[in-house]
Amino acid sequence: MADSEDNVTIPGFSCLLQMDPYLKPYEQDFRRRYELLQKQLCQLEESEGGFDQFTRSYWTFGVQQRPDNSLFFKEWAPAAEALFLTGDFNGWDKFSCPYTKKEFGKWELILPPRHDKSPAVDHNTKLKVVVHTKEGERLYRISPWAKYVTKEEKSVIYDWVHWDPPQPYIQTHPRPKKPTSLRIYEAHVGIASPEGKIASYTNFTVNVLPRIKDLGYNCIQLMAIMEHAYYASFGYQITSFFAASSRYGTPDELKQLIDVAHSMGIVVLLDVVHSHASKNTEDGLNRFDGSDSCFFHSPPRGEHSLWDSRLFNYSSWEVLRFLLSNLRWWMEEYRFDGFRFDGITSMLYHHHGIGTGFSGDYSEYFGLQVDEDSLVYLMLSNHILHTLYPDCITIAEDVSGMPALCRGVEEGGLGFDYRLAMAIPDKWIQILKELKDEDWNMGNIVYTLTNRRYGEKCIAYAESHDQALVGDKSLAFWLMDKEMYTNMSSMIPMTAVVDRGMQLHKMIRLLTHGLGGEGYLNFMGNEFGHPEWLDFPREGNNQSYHYARRQFNLVDMDHLRYCQLYAFDRDMNRTEDKYGWLAAPPAFVSARHEEDKVIVFDRANVLFIFNFHPSKSFQDYRVAVEVPGKYKIKLDSDGHQYGGHGRLDHNTEFFTEPQPFNGRSNSMRVYIPCRTAIVLANEEIDYCY
Repeated sequence: MADSEDNVTIPGFSCLLQMDPYLKPYEQDFRRRYELLQKQLCQLEESEGGFDQFTRSYWTFGVQQRPDNSLFFKEWAPAAEALFLTGDFNGWDKFSCPYTKKEFGKWELILPPRHDKSPAVDHNTKLKVVVHTKEGERLYRISPWAKYVTKEEKSVIYDWVHWDPPQPYIQTHPRPKKPTSLRIYEAHVGIASPEGKIASYTNFTVNVLPRIKDLGYNCIQLMAIMEHAYYASFGYQITSFFAASSRYGTPDELKQLIDVAHSMGIVVLLDVVHSHASKNTEDGLNRFDGSDSCFFHSPPRGEHSLWDSRLFNYSSWEVLRFLLSNLRWWMEEYRFDGFRFDGITSMLYHHHGIGTGFSGDYSEYFGLQVDEDSLVYLMLSNHILHTLYPDCITIAEDVSGMPALCRGVEEGGLGFDYRLAMAIPDKWIQILKELKDEDWNMGNIVYTLTNRRYGEKCIAYAESHDQALVGDKSLAFWLMDKEMYTNMSSMIPMTAVVDRGMQLHKMIRLLTHGLGGEGYLNFMGNEFGHPEWLDFPREGNNQSYHYARRQFNLVDMDHLRYCQLYAFDRDMNRTEDKYGWLAAPPAFVSARHEEDKVIVFDRANVLFIFNFHPSKSFQDYRVAVEVPGKYKIKLDSDGHQYGGHGRLDHNTEFFTEPQPFNGRSNSMRVYIPCRTAIVLANEEIDYCY
């Protein structure tokens, strides 16, 4: 193996080493990974005629309607003794429609059309695969390739339903251009309404999309779309990988949601879960053919001890077919614009990140603890997606800090566009839980927000769905807690708690937005300070929907302060849209003053000033700036419309002096009130970025 590795050339590896020379000792690891990828691509070429056909296997597996209206069924069940198809169409006869065994564990069946030439299985009728095992068991299964599954109200198990609508929804709007500054609205369709019930795709299209557009987000990350039998799993225990969850409506209603988002210039990402699968057997992938392997490794390797779920065998040809076709399906059939890959850390390492802290020592990212089968699967996914769809966006959820995760495959990287900056929300929660305001450490905050790998893009966020889950609470609730129930009226003076909470909520968001990454993410509702936490209906809460909803109605009440936080979030995004700091190189931090509690930085020729001091305002405070000229305030967290105190005059013009300061060529004097953040732009620059 070593000899062949030496012959492998990674085309852009020198570029990666230039960026990070400390990766040089691990060159053999990079070569081996790259060679494994090239082998996979060569095999795909030889065996399947290339990845284009291979990743469209949803055209041959599951059920396909042929031009003569016959139906062709195909499954992979290597351990099965026999396969039959049953359903409404044959009165649930368990033996009348046997599949024929083919090579490599494949099974096929053709159902001729009826006498009237219509297909033998009607739209919206139920089907099941009957699997006979070598041990003599008879198992009832859903096709892994099922496009639509539903559950009757009283039932626990999902049913495979044949989806073949007479007039399918046709999407008409082209995909928007890939945004240079990614502003992501993370959303869950089922909780996207104030009502105590599961909300629908149509509700999201009609009521939520206009809000997202108004707020200035240009990307939606949809959670919990892939079908999951257990609602309270938040969509992370997938049972049917090709089915859009039917609890919110039909596949056509999801297609319409995406089409309308595209018409608004918003791209839509799918939260894709290829890191593990639900243990369900009757309506999941587990034991599909009766064996404890099939799509997964046999236990113990094929089981995740903490998640109680099954782990894929990424070295299996048919598993690659299934998962890569799954990515292609969501891109082609529903016209998603990319993916947020869940649980990457679990995939990358044999230890799955369990009981392991990552210190950042490079030896942690190479060697025997790395699961190269799944790592190469991720390289292959990114290579195929970016080759077929150059504007496709892929985001990795990884806590380990794997080097080159977000560098191109041609450099030896894994090929993701962005990684989630997962240390940032943890830092904010830790500060709010443990520190008094006067003990906040400006240097430590700046370090956390800027500590990212050079040349690898990050999505910064102050909080996501993780921080809102039961057992934790949103930043607004950490800040204001029970006063959110009684003191959020703008008709009464702000209490000290609400005042502090309102100001810090805005400042934390703007600081994260400006300093923390090359993209920004917000979880639905948090932009306006959604109170409480998230909890799905389950036995432990008497199946209550009380916390499984988003109270958008709070924003619509002008006499409550939620609309002020909403307005700030909107204007923050719109200001970024104008000046483009997310698409600019990282910020230059000129001040992190511990005693004054002041942070100053410039990015994209825009100046950001934060005064976190709880009581001290500063007159004539000198701040450093690179570009000389006249500056004016473009965003001010202290504005009355944002629930601030209106202490700044926006007509003021600030002129730089040619006095170098804190590492910048020029400086100027400004007034910064306590607990205020301001963004200033140079009036003499053309900001068309």
